[in-house]
Amino acid sequence: MPAFLKAVSYYLPEKILNNDQLNTEFPEWSAEKISQKTGIYERRISEENEYSSDLGFKAATKLFEEHTINPGSIDFILFCTQSPDYFLPTTACILQQRLDIPTSAGALDYNLGCSGYVYGLALAKGLITAGIAKNVLLITAETYSKFINNKDKSNRTIFGDAASASLIVDYNEGAEIYNFSLGSDGAGAENLIVKNGGMRYRNVVGKDIFGENGYERNDDNLYMKGSEIFIFTSKAVPLLVYDTLSKNQMNLDNIDLFVFHQANEFMLEHIRKKMQIPTDKFYISLRNCGNTVSSTIPIALHQAIKEKRINKNSTILLAGFGVGYSWGGVILKY
Repeated sequence: MPAFLKAVSYYLPEKILNNDQLNTEFPEWSAEKISQKTGIYERRISEENEYSSDLGFKAATKLFEEHTINPGSIDFILFCTQSPDYFLPTTACILQQRLDIPTSAGALDYNLGCSGYVYGLALAKGLITAGIAKNVLLITAETYSKFINNKDKSNRTIFGDAASASLIVDYNEGAEIYNFSLGSDGAGAENLIVKNGGMRYRNVVGKDIFGENGYERNDDNLYMKGSEIFIFTSKAVPLLVYDTLSKNQMNLDNIDLFVFHQANEFMLEHIRKKMQIPTDKFYISLRNCGNTVSSTIPIALHQAIKEKRINKNSTILLAGFGVGYSWGGVILKY
């Protein structure tokens, strides 16, 4: 049984952190330097009392309103986050009640970052193909800003908070979800990590560590070893794309638009050039929201549809990659 991505919406918090504001905190980095380095001009930041469930609720509400979807039709909720409201209960269960979705709907959280949207599509397709569900609500939501140390100028320039909501259905409307390529390598786990706070280091208190170039890390906060992430991405993403094409019996020329995880513009351009993908087939959309982790791909999809970069009969390749390490690719046929 095939599965289809029927609709996508997203929500951004109201609070804006732009490059001029960052420059006042880090005078050595001009607003122009930040934008040139990342391709990001502003990012959205959740309020102190605004959490992943709140962002997810607003994204799902927008989905229902924009696409005239009845919450009563949802029979499964998938919620992707690495910044849940609680260790337990499952945030998806909380959203079931808040969104007035029937109690007959299944609900679960899963913990993935930048590959999370592609994995969510895989889970949704599996539920539909197995006959377990007919209308799956996939929500991605992150408040990474709550993990980031105020002194960490590198991560603060990159990450923004956001949520997306998508509806995956068992009938032919929207984009058919084709075959997947998925992978993981836990050897890179410590290169992108929030070390303290879980069961292993629950009672450990982190301290700010400084090096020759200033702030380096605090294990209470998000740590990213950028050089290792760049090496991983450069190696893994081309292989992911080629494997995704192979599993769908396609080649690069068959793809109308490539929508990758929106990590940062420098990295995306590096991959595009390495793979010799034409600029008119490669979509970048992070200027006004930054790297929103699991929500970057659905935000980019929504924007590409709005800009008519995706039309009827378009063939789209999605590729997510990052923390874990974890990666996933899939092809959508509109």
